[in-house]
Amino acid sequence: MTVYSAGSLKAELNERGWRLTPQREVILHVFQELPQGEHLSAEDLYEQLQEKGEAISLSTIYRTLKLMARMGILRELELGEGHKHYEINQPYPHHHHHLVCVRCNSTIEFKNDTILKVGGKVAQKEGFHLLDCQLTIHAVCPKCQRSLLPL
Repeated sequence: MTVYSAGSLKAELNERGWRLTPQREVILHVFQELPQGEHLSAEDLYEQLQEKGEAISLSTIYRTLKLMARMGILRELELGEGHKHYEINQPYPHHHHHLVCVRCNSTIEFKNDTILKVGGKVAQKEGFHLLDCQLTIHAVCPKCQRSLLPL
């Protein structure tokens, strides 16, 4: 897993026949500056960029997020809100997984090295290059469980 700078992203994009546009560089920078544990949807990112005066269309954001997820730069997350969220794909030992409440969408990040090791072994055995390995557990949090109890 590579930690991307603008230079390494430019080199990899060029290698694939694409280029590092100013919009891609701005989006990469936003994710690099996100506090750990924070995830953004395309809409969240669009709003943040609008507030900063960046004129990047929502369709460009969607395309860039998909591209960066396919390249392994970003992790695409299904956190139970009906739309995808993204975060920077951190290499080991910062790699983590998610526990999501299906009622209130609260999300807890947790580490489990075994999941990453198993994913890496399976990918290697089949001749694949591992970009990401994530586990998302969908459950009901204690607070929502209490609210389900009869009075």
